Amino acid sequence: MSPESAQRYGRTLLADISNAMVQAMREHYGKGPTKAKSYMVDNYIFIVMQDGLTTVEKTLLDAGEEHLVRQVRQRFQTEMAGRFSEQIASLTGRRVLGYQSQVVFDPDTLVEFFILEPGGGEAAIGATAEGQTDDGARVGEAAQDT
Repeated sequence: MSPESAQRYGRTLLADISNAMVQAMREHYGKGPTKAKSYMVDNYIFIVMQDGLTTVEKTLLDAGEEHLVRQVRQRFQTEMAGRFSEQIASLTGRRVLGYQSQVVFDPDTLVEFFILEPGGGEAAIGATAEGQTDDGARVGEAAQDT
């Protein structure tokens, strides 16, 4: 794989992952994050999303119900694990072995973490790594209109 195609592959895959997660959040939560960026390291994918809390969640947080918001979000993420994992598997061409989600309230940040099956080819892993090291600061970010 040429350096140019490797960088293009890495940028495209990571942006596609970010866009898919923003769309899924919007579809299932009624609101998607305003920013998202994906990272891939070896067999691990991390998607970091900002400003993804709903108005209801923010209201509950203002009332001191952090535990309740975290509990509901974790329960919902458990329910959605299969769907989210299928999306990642479809985009990467690799089976998802594990998935976890975490919410941070200040700053409003959501983190999705996927463990992929080993493999995928050295070229694909290298291409994604090279895509992330591109000088463009927007590598792996979701499109603004997603």
